Amino acid sequence: MNQEHQHCLASIRSHYPQFSVTEKKIADYILENPTEIIHSTINGVAEDLGVADSTVFRFCKRIGFKGYQAMKIALASEIVTGLKDIHERIDEGDTAQTVATKVFRSNIKTIEDTLMVMDEKKLMKAVDIMSQARSIEFFGSGGSGVIALDAYHKFIRTGLRVHAASDSHIQLMTASQMTSEDCAVFISHSGSTKDILQVMDIVKESGAKTICITNFARSPLSQGVDTSLFTVSEETDYRSEALSSRIAQLTLIDALYVNLMMRREKEGQDALRKMRKAISVKRL
Repeated sequence: MNQEHQHCLASIRSHYPQFSVTEKKIADYILENPTEIIHSTINGVAEDLGVADSTVFRFCKRIGFKGYQAMKIALASEIVTGLKDIHERIDEGDTAQTVATKVFRSNIKTIEDTLMVMDEKKLMKAVDIMSQARSIEFFGSGGSGVIALDAYHKFIRTGLRVHAASDSHIQLMTASQMTSEDCAVFISHSGSTKDILQVMDIVKESGAKTICITNFARSPLSQGVDTSLFTVSEETDYRSEALSSRIAQLTLIDALYVNLMMRREKEGQDALRKMRKAISVKRL
């Protein structure tokens, strides 16, 4: 990825779970003071944090930049050129078209930011797990439960055994019947929803492989599964980040689906053909 196109803050969030204690200290400082960083030298940051200049330099390399200056340039571009402007305030005098434009721009930003932090190795690991599973169970609660049902609607086309239940009791019952041959996909914006964490614990007892799609790298869910895929979304004055992340969650699921269909080749095409034939009777 070209550094001039890399999002500094998104990269920090995606790498956060793998950071050392010192790296997390630097990450927190940058996330909390992005504007100040632009006007600071590497010596100033190091002094504020009580670490060596070389430690800050290595952190910049860790998140994909050649050095501190390269990170500053990316961070300045991220802030100054309008990533925040995408989340413009909704003003009382805005027309319906203006409001729609702001919503569309916010959704576009969410998808672009999520693409920036996508880890290809983790994506392919998730595809590997799903392609080898006897069955795939999608779990989500509340708004994420709707996303889980959408995933079921897509993946039923693969020819694999897939399932999604919206009721929390049925989710627990389903989890209890899984085996080491199965795969569970958890969808949770916060990654700390009690119902989903309870299901995850039961699934892990079964030995099934686990995947999650979440917005928070430090969440109990992301740290408890075999592989995690992250969305990036920010709260605006007209909707929460959980609503914004929905677009990124759907897009990640689409990416998994298409990769899995390409992996399955003939089996996937045969399943898709059968499904289309079956639902053709519903059309006039």
